[in-house]
Amino acid sequence: MKRISITLILTLLLSCGLLAQNKKSMTLQEVIATASQQSLDAFINKNMYLSSYWEFRYFKADRLPSLTLDATPFNYNRSVQKVYNYDENRDEFVERESFDSDLSLLLNQNVGITGGSFFVQSNLSMTQKLGDEEVSSFSSTPFMIGYSQNINGYNQLKWKAKIEPIKFEKAKKQFIQDQENLSIKATRLFFDLLDAQIEVTISETNLANADTLYNIGKGRFQVGTVTQDELLDLELSYMNAQLALTRGKLALDRAEAQLNSFLGLDKNTQVECIIPEELPQLEIDALAAVDKAMTNNPDIINQQQRLLSQDENVKAAKSENGISGDVFALYGLNQNSEEFDGVYKEPLDQQRLRVGVNIPILDWGRRKGQLMMAEANREAVRLSINQEKIDFEQNVIMNVMEFNLQDMQVENSAKADTIAKMRYDVTQQRFLIGKQDITRLNIARTERDQARRAYISSLRSYWNYFYTIRYLTLFDFEQDITLSEDFNQIVENY
Repeated sequence: MKRISITLILTLLLSCGLLAQNKKSMTLQEVIATASQQSLDAFINKNMYLSSYWEFRYFKADRLPSLTLDATPFNYNRSVQKVYNYDENRDEFVERESFDSDLSLLLNQNVGITGGSFFVQSNLSMTQKLGDEEVSSFSSTPFMIGYSQNINGYNQLKWKAKIEPIKFEKAKKQFIQDQENLSIKATRLFFDLLDAQIEVTISETNLANADTLYNIGKGRFQVGTVTQDELLDLELSYMNAQLALTRGKLALDRAEAQLNSFLGLDKNTQVECIIPEELPQLEIDALAAVDKAMTNNPDIINQQQRLLSQDENVKAAKSENGISGDVFALYGLNQNSEEFDGVYKEPLDQQRLRVGVNIPILDWGRRKGQLMMAEANREAVRLSINQEKIDFEQNVIMNVMEFNLQDMQVENSAKADTIAKMRYDVTQQRFLIGKQDITRLNIARTERDQARRAYISSLRSYWNYFYTIRYLTLFDFEQDITLSEDFNQIVENY
């Protein structure tokens, strides 16, 4: 029996230890920090940035020289082919067997200023007929240089050089904004859980008080100091308190599961939210916030990109509306020989110059229609962006004005919470000594619970506006610094 008792005690202690390990007290800042490190949203944000980073790296690499080796070392062909028999003056089908091999080295360089491209190339080829008459032939191009250029006035490389850096800058700002959006989401889930915990605490307190008052009421009913109506009110309050506690616990389980899932914590983890009562003493200037938002917000950068893209579309449409063409120039050396030793001896030069011209004569207004459509789209985007900027500035100003009021709201709701709690305690004591009726007590309890909920709600609003302004401006007004990230470390840790 002693062994069994010791085993049971150890088991209970171990179980309590495991439960204690699953409980975790966290502040709002700790929840946000955990979310930024290990949540699925943080993982997605990093990979979205990395995708933009490698896209920008591709753009930069496209402006550098590229060297390509193209080789076909082995190409064997055995087939029946139609050939002309000069002796008999007719075509006939003859079985042929051949072996080919070639090697090519190409150096290419795009020219951003003109939109053309230079290339340097070297080739070596060999073909050999097999069978009764083995014949070999070699051909080489030791050196060949050329240049190709469109002459329609549209330079795609130039437009890419304007747009791609803006896209990458937008991706950086978007990553920072996504991290702030993660803070907003973490704040919402934190206060969802805090609300549920407060609700359970209120329900447990109400149930305990309702049980005490109901038992007292039954005793007073026996002696005739409490009417039957008042006793029924006490019983109803007790039953409602039981129901409220059951509902509160269900809501608590749901809020815990959502926060654990978001933070990537074990599903059995019980997070105890610490009420963020210490608030930064902060007053934000609305015009300064607008200025920071217009400089940092990725939506503003995206508007610049959209306008540039529309300008590019108009330029491309104009290039198709008039005379267009291309220029191709080439100079090189080549030689052929039946022996490999002679394929590089005394090479012959070759030149090629091609100029192509495309002149629209009759297209029934198709090209003009494309140009007019591109210009109309650009004007529509420009007007839309102007309205978006006005709405954006107004949104920033309204959020700042709301935030500046939150500090007073929190202070007032905190005082109301304290007063309502004190009032309920006084009313409860007066009820216990028979100097207050049940109606007054229920009113005091309802006002106490409402004041507590209002205080937590004001804290939620404060921190939601706090991180919303950071989201819009990408600026930390508390530290007076622009929000930034170590993007090099993100790439290195990939």
